[in-house]
Amino acid sequence: VPMGVLSCMKYLMFIFNVLVFAGGTCLAGMGVWVAVDPSGFQDIVATRAVLSAGAWLLLVVGIALSLLGFLGCCGALRRSRPLLLL
Repeated sequence: VPMGVLSCMKYLMFIFNVLVFAGGTCLAGMGVWVAVDPSGFQDIVATRAVLSAGAWLLLVVGIALSLLGFLGCCGALRRSRPLLLL
């Protein structure tokens, strides 16, 4: 495999993982926002229990995606197979 293709793949994987990290951070931020100030979202959701569960779900999924994106970025830059497989 030519070296240019590997370099391109490295940077494409890095950019994809940065996008996953940014999306996870946005989800986590939204989860914190809904958990702290649920008044704006109570019109959309009928019960407070569903809103609370949704906020925690957003927070957990956002943190997981952020961690996954961060490890992917590190793996892409270091060409670490275990980090990329994780």
